[in-house]
Amino acid sequence: MPSFGADMQDGTLSQWLVSTGDRVARNDVIAIIETQKGAIDLEVFTSGIVSKLLVAAGERVAVGTPIALIDDGVITDSVATEEPPRPAVPVAQPIPESATQACLTRPSIVPPAPGQGRVRATPLARRLAAEQAVDLSAIKGSGPAGEILARDMLPAATAPAGTPPMDIPAMRHAISAAMSRSKREIPHYYLEQTINLQRAANWLAEYNQDKAPEDRLVLNALLHLAVARALQKSPELNGFYQQGQFVAAEEIHLGTAIAIRGGGLITPAIINADQLDLDEMMKQLLDLSYRVRNGGLRSSEMSLGSVTLSSMGDRGAEKVFGVIYPPQVAIIGLGTPELRPWVNDGKIEPGLLVSATLAADHRVSDGRQGARFLNHLNKILQKPERL
Repeated sequence: MPSFGADMQDGTLSQWLVSTGDRVARNDVIAIIETQKGAIDLEVFTSGIVSKLLVAAGERVAVGTPIALIDDGVITDSVATEEPPRPAVPVAQPIPESATQACLTRPSIVPPAPGQGRVRATPLARRLAAEQAVDLSAIKGSGPAGEILARDMLPAATAPAGTPPMDIPAMRHAISAAMSRSKREIPHYYLEQTINLQRAANWLAEYNQDKAPEDRLVLNALLHLAVARALQKSPELNGFYQQGQFVAAEEIHLGTAIAIRGGGLITPAIINADQLDLDEMMKQLLDLSYRVRNGGLRSSEMSLGSVTLSSMGDRGAEKVFGVIYPPQVAIIGLGTPELRPWVNDGKIEPGLLVSATLAADHRVSDGRQGARFLNHLNKILQKPERL
């Protein structure tokens, strides 16, 4: 059972997508794991043949528990019953107080046709369905977009209208545990810089002028890519503090905070975010937002985040100061862009300003290094055409 975050203690193997004897390739989705944040598609870490399934569907097991054996051609018969090697995958994404939302009009997302995809249900609802031997496809959900909530599995007399989802307290408990650990163990330092986005906004408006609605970019995509590119020159902010030392990440997997319907946040990672172009970043943000709300997040997205961006979008607050999610060592915050006075060459003029913040681990970096990152981010955003 892999870990999808420092706040994850166990998970429920909801469904196997393979059987004994099946051949699998690295990164194939082989199972669905239910966590307090929803259903995650589990990817296999090696290629080979499934020799044994060790955990039955519906069983809840602790992180680190072997759940299957895969014969990759290296394991011999004499050790076939032993636990297979598991990769040292860093735990993922913070749960900052923010949500990833667009600053400009965003293209629409076409949902799958009726009958396609898995039934949408919360983890607790799935567990209750398994215990009661109830077919979820026959249940009408009362949650957003028809999602089946725990209350939908209970008799009407015990589930009055308006009853909140039963799995939110568990998520809040997990969030509080992880954030308490962060504030207790990590010596945070905080920096803030105001960045003028007017030039970036003007360029973006010109870029979108002749584009069809579905091909337009939003300011948030530009901000995400700028942060990822700025991190290329600040490796001390991109990595993990484990076993008393810092391990720099080889790639930039940018965790991005997305609101969960019904309450809570989840931060799947944009893999190799600095290698994307603006159009690819836009597609990634839309795709992740859709899959957070409708299912289909992959285990790599939940376990490989090396740093996190907490963006308030256009409906948030002026500033956001994040809490680092261990074992990561930094979190970048972007407040809501606002039109405010700006002094340029001694003259006051209007500017679209955003407050960029950094919370970083003082065991790994210091204020001078953090300031260098924020200054570099500012320079990138003054030349958006180069992104």
